[in-house]
Amino acid sequence: MSIVVVGNGMAGSRLVSEIRSRDRQVPVTVFGAEARRPYNRILLSNVLAGVAAPDQIGLVDPAWYERNGVDVRPGVEVVAIDRAARLVHASDCTTTPYGTLVLATGSTAFVPPIPGTEDGLPRGAVAFRTLDDCRAILEAAEGARRAVVVGGGLLGIEAARGLAGRGLEATVVHLAGHLMERQLDPGAGRVLARTLGRLGIRASLDANVTALHAAGGAVTGVGLATGQVLPAEVVVLACGVKAETTLARSAGLAVDRGIVVDQTLRSVTDPHVRAIGECSQHDGTVYGLVAPAWEQAAVLADLLTGADERARFTGARQITRLKAASVDLVAMGETHHGDDDPDVEVLSFADASRGTYKKVTIREGRVVGAILLGETSTAGTLTQLYDRAAPPPSDRLSLFFPGVGGAPPADSPVRMPDAATVCHCNNVSKGQIRACWEKGARTADEVAAGTRASTGCGGCRDALEGIVSWLDEQDSVSAV
Repeated sequence: MSIVVVGNGMAGSRLVSEIRSRDRQVPVTVFGAEARRPYNRILLSNVLAGVAAPDQIGLVDPAWYERNGVDVRPGVEVVAIDRAARLVHASDCTTTPYGTLVLATGSTAFVPPIPGTEDGLPRGAVAFRTLDDCRAILEAAEGARRAVVVGGGLLGIEAARGLAGRGLEATVVHLAGHLMERQLDPGAGRVLARTLGRLGIRASLDANVTALHAAGGAVTGVGLATGQVLPAEVVVLACGVKAETTLARSAGLAVDRGIVVDQTLRSVTDPHVRAIGECSQHDGTVYGLVAPAWEQAAVLADLLTGADERARFTGARQITRLKAASVDLVAMGETHHGDDDPDVEVLSFADASRGTYKKVTIREGRVVGAILLGETSTAGTLTQLYDRAAPPPSDRLSLFFPGVGGAPPADSPVRMPDAATVCHCNNVSKGQIRACWEKGARTADEVAAGTRASTGCGGCRDALEGIVSWLDEQDSVSAV
């Protein structure tokens, strides 16, 4: 049974590596629209901020494909699917047969219908989604003074922080009444706006963009419904993404907001077609984070190779981390409940002057949501409780302030059980980190290479380093 994977991004490349870790014989062909090797898209903001080079965010070395017998077609798009003949037609005029077709086409940047963009975006205006987009933004930023980022979600804030870090005056224009409204409640949104303000980033809220102004083919500003024009030499459109389903629709597959799949990631239309990542829709949800995509890749690899024919994707808990210098933010689950909601217990603490906002939502004696902004030392504890839908401690203050009452925090290496998940992107537990260390890995980089911990969003890097350091200390004590 040959496997053809359409899409060599974060989901597709992970699936291929998961398949090869289980089965080295099954024929695998992977098509990638981008000519370069797959890269970690969620680290693009680091490239924009100048803390990482483009070649530092690659995922799979090109030589890996040859060593592992994978037929990789970089820069070759699949343009049509013949489901009856089980063939894919590619942009290089080739046809490839498949036993199982996996669509991992990801998503594309959403560009709202703004007057002034009918014939394309003017020079200096970029829809932020790919590494090429990142490079275009950096080119536009050379010698520029002012930037406007349209969209105050996760990616927009990361883009604004990166540009501000390069010395540009940055303004975030957001249609909603507070930033990151999907993940944050209004209180957290206000504290985040204040924190960004101290970093030189202005937020224009409840703002409707009505035009992009340009002169000589280059962008000069952003027009708002109020009549105000925000001057800018750089405009970044970070207005969200939409699942890339064009190929699936053309092939007659069931598509809603994404390609509709069941718990085996199989299309509900065709048993020979699967879909994973941002292009897929499972149980009404399209996941836009890396952890669910990589979990789907592991499940599908188990099924396609026969490693575990009972494997199922039953959904994933979504945990959001903002990756911007000087802004620490973790949000998970239900975050919009107020103090007057009779169905939940809501705990909150805010110190806007210090940029701190903390909130925990508890339903039926279980942690179902949390926000930590500005001070995230209990993020590990809350993530564990949320992941397991576990009951909170009787001393609620320990959820906000580690070590209350003299006890070490639950997410410290001392107290963390081996079953606790440290890296949520790659589903790596403390026990797996310990096992890797016991096999000889002695640095965080070596453990990361052996377990994949911290190679996703990077949010668990501190925890990984803490565990490795603790293991080293315990080894030193034992030696004495």
